Formats: sequence, structure tokens, C-alpha cells
Amino acid sequence: MLRDRRIVLGVTGGIAAYKACELVSRLKKAGAQVRVVLTAHAAKFVPPLTFETLSGNPACVDTFAPRAEMEHIALSKWAELFVIAPATANCLAKLAGGIADDLLSTAALAMACPVLIAPAMNANMYRHPATQANLATLAARGAHFVGPARGHLACGDDDIGRMSEPREIVEAIEALMNPKRDFEGVRVLVTAGPTVERIDPVRYITNRSTGKMGYALAEAARDRGAAVTLVSGPVNLDKPAGVEVVAIESSAQLCEAVLTRGERADVVIQAAAPADFRPARVASGKIKKTGAGMMLELENTTDIAAELGKRKRPGQVLVAFAAETDDVLDNARGKLDKKNADMVVANDVSRKDAGFGVDTNAVTLITRDDARELPLQSKRAVADGILDRVAELMGR
Repeated sequence: MLRDRRIVLGVTGGIAAYKACELVSRLKKAGAQVRVVLTAHAAKFVPPLTFETLSGNPACVDTFAPRAEMEHIALSKWAELFVIAPATANCLAKLAGGIADDLLSTAALAMACPVLIAPAMNANMYRHPATQANLATLAARGAHFVGPARGHLACGDDDIGRMSEPREIVEAIEALMNPKRDFEGVRVLVTAGPTVERIDPVRYITNRSTGKMGYALAEAARDRGAAVTLVSGPVNLDKPAGVEVVAIESSAQLCEAVLTRGERADVVIQAAAPADFRPARVASGKIKKTGAGMMLELENTTDIAAELGKRKRPGQVLVAFAAETDDVLDNARGKLDKKNADMVVANDVSRKDAGFGVDTNAVTLITRDDARELPLQSKRAVADGILDRVAELMGR
């Protein structure tokens, strides 16, 4: 699946650099063309000659080595994928800050192809707010990640920070370079964005949802071959090409659109954030300020997910979202039965780097069998993780 694909591998100065040797070997066995770039510190762990022998190409370390062309530009023009494994905390900081002070970081800044990063470091370094901020920055720019994993670290701890195994990295590379078409023939209905509940012609109640997660899901399902319908509340996003978009405003309109189309869908993913309450009465004219204050009576809106659950047909997969701030997992688990859902995506919207209004997300996928965490990454990567689990539930 990787025959003749052009991959540049960046190796940085961590003890996990020795694993990069096996990674090159596996890529070559899969038929890929591999060129390796090392930092000076990486070359202290593994000599460049080792990578030259394994890859069949010169290994690059020195920006100023004599050569016929600028190596970082040549690499960026040649590469179909840039992989950094291992990526140290220092490397992540450079990438996030746009620093280009050696051949690897200069090449990274010049790359126009997708980038896959395999972090590897001590657990405390990984958890440090600076590293987490750098990961979030890179994810928002579209970088892809594999790992880190939990396991025995060089410092002697058993914790998170271990570089993913070369086999897992190759699998991630294959997934990036050979996009899945596992939803061919599947009809997917996605909801996205907020709803607007009118108080009068001027005022309304809404929430902070921007629709980014739902739109990422619609685009990911489309790219994997699905026929996608996107029911969207008011958002400031471009309509995805190749997707049927149904614009709604209120929760009542969302309910009608979803129930009308839900019976035909094989998969329904409810990423929208419909209002739980709406004004009991909508004034026909602007409510004037009297100085005496105002009491606003609210009533419940229809529980759309529960209504879909009542109408669920055999073989249909229903995915609900749980945007929570407290007891996130417990509240999400409770929705499995209440909504008759097959999966609930638990989203801690109290986080500043996940949930509403940002380009990254971190969720937990809860089914009746297990709970799986998707770490902080771009919303598109989270969308593919959700669809991977949906595909398993469908037996595809």
C-alpha cells in the first residue's frame, strides 16, 4: 500500500531514536521510498550511516553540508508525507513556534505535504502546559499525531510518553496516504451548530456552538465515501462541497429536519447543540425596557435524540453527543439508555482547548462495551476517530 510513496522521516534527539531504525525498515519493506533527516542530537543516538544503509539514501544532518541544491527545499518538494519520530518536547516547541535553526526544523517549515508526529518524552514533560499548548497549536494547524503511548520510559517510570511502536506508526502512515473508503454506500446524517430560540424580533437565546465538530464529521464521512446530509444551525462556516446542507434555525426546525430524514439514514451523528429550553411565548414586537426588570418563562424543547431513539430501526447506528462540564463520563453513560444510542461522544466543554469555538477537541467514545479516549487533536482527526468506531459498530 506504500509502494513508491515518498516519505521524509525526521528523527530528533531522544532515546526512542533507535526505534526509527525499525520504522525505516518497515517502510522499505512496504515499498516506500524513504529519506531521513536527523538532528545533531539524534545523530548522537544513532549514526547517520545506519539510516543510510536501511533507507538506501543519504541521511541528512548538516544544513551547510556541500550539495547541489538547498536540501530543505529539495526535501519539501520531494516528500508526499513528513513524519517526525521520535518528536521530542524541544522539537514540538520549535514546530509550534516556527523556529528553523537546523535542517530538520527548516525542512519542516518548508513542507507543504501532510505532517505526522510521534511524540516521545518523559511524562511530566508531556503533561507540561507548554507542551500541551504546543500540541494544540500544531493540531489546529492540521498536524496529525500517533501516540504517545503508555509504557516503560527510559527514566524508569511506567507512564505516558513512550513513542508508539513502529508497526503502529506505519499503520498511521498508511491511513494518511491511503484514505479509507469504508463508508461507500452508507447514508450519514450529521447535525451541527447551535439553535436560535426567539424571544422577540430582536432578541434570542442560543449557545456557544460554532458547528466546527459537526462540519468536520460531515467532511470526513464524505471523504470516506458516504452520502452525507448535514443539518446545520446558524454558523460562520463554508458549506462542505459534495454534502447536502439543510439550514435550520430553531430546535423545532432541527427536530423536524432530523426526524424527516433520520429514517432513511444508516448512521445519525448528532453533533449539534440544540437548546434545551425556549421562551414559552415569542413577542410579535420588540419588548420595551421599562426599568422594572423582566421575567422570561421558558419551556422544554423536544428531546431530539430520544425521539430518534424511539424510531430507531434495526441496523441503524445512532451517535449522540454529551457536552458536559461536570461528571462528564457518568452523564454521558446515562445518555446511552435514555437516548437508545449506540455511542455517546463525551465532550468536556469546560476545557479551553476542546469543545466550543476552538479547532481542537478531546473526547471519550462511550458504548455499552467500552470507553475509548481520543486525545487532543484537530477536530478533523477526532471526526475520523469517531467514524472508525462507528464502522466497528456497523461491522464494516
